Amino acid sequence: MKTLDLRSDTVTQPTNAMRQAMADAIVGDDVYGDDPTVIELELTAAAQLGKEAALFVPSGTFGNQLAILTHCQRGDEVIVGDDSHIVWHEAGGSAVIGGVQLRTLESHFGQLDPQVLEGKIRHGIDIHEPKTGLICLENAHSNGRVIPLANMQAIWSIAQHHQIPLHLDGARIFNAATHLGVDAKEITQYCDTVMCCLSKGLAAPVGSLLAGSQTFIARARRLRKMLGGGLRQAGVLAAPGLIALHTMSQRLEQDHANAQALAQALSQIGGIEIDLASVQINMVWFKFSRNIAPATVSAAFAAANITVNPPEHGCMRLVTHWQIEHTDIDRIVGVMRQLMTSN
Repeated sequence: MKTLDLRSDTVTQPTNAMRQAMADAIVGDDVYGDDPTVIELELTAAAQLGKEAALFVPSGTFGNQLAILTHCQRGDEVIVGDDSHIVWHEAGGSAVIGGVQLRTLESHFGQLDPQVLEGKIRHGIDIHEPKTGLICLENAHSNGRVIPLANMQAIWSIAQHHQIPLHLDGARIFNAATHLGVDAKEITQYCDTVMCCLSKGLAAPVGSLLAGSQTFIARARRLRKMLGGGLRQAGVLAAPGLIALHTMSQRLEQDHANAQALAQALSQIGGIEIDLASVQINMVWFKFSRNIAPATVSAAFAAANITVNPPEHGCMRLVTHWQIEHTDIDRIVGVMRQLMTSN
């Protein structure tokens, strides 16, 4: 029986084309700046993301934290949504690496209120206060929602007015672009820098990219080395990244359609509550309306050779990706239907 893994789109295996590209990659030494495949990847990413330059980094967390470190002075304050990946899932790195404090704002499905945000900006005029050194947004959001361009534009205007840089956690920016039906550059026009992941829905085995101005990326390259991110024959990792950008970014609509189909089917099962309007990319979030032990849920799926993250506080997430086919949905739904019937 085919194994299904719905924990995240980070579990994706590289495609056969990616494996072959890794074997055939022409490499150099990236610290010396002479790995041709890495150079091609960075130029491609910069063009697709609408920025002057890009830098290949080991992970999305690395890219976000490198952006904060490069933008900010120690003791600065970073304004960010209270449900963002930077706050919840980056191990407090902003304090340890960047030496900054995070000022979190309440978000509405990932959106920040521009007026509230502007009221929180501090310029460090009062010696008691930190200075706002950066604003961070996330699109697509890790809650599965896509932030409307109008919201990003409003916050971008505020950032420009106050001369504060804006960084976008665009780990799944190509998912956001797919949902909005726009080119990724239509999103990144509202930020100074952006990080995007190659190793999530784009299926590359390793790596992310940080993009921005030539000056910013030059500073970030030095700091990447300081943090231990200097890569050598990294062309073997950049090669599948090129396939991720050119090919895998063009098929994300299939993952979104499968997530929609899965959500629709789950919504028909008693005991499950799901907001179908919130299923905008490849993530299906839902709640159980009655108490079911997380271990019971995990065991039921494991028995069907399906790996899931157990629910937390009654909420559960299933994520589609290129290795989850439309024909797999009935099997997933069948396990859930049996689970809810017997509990």
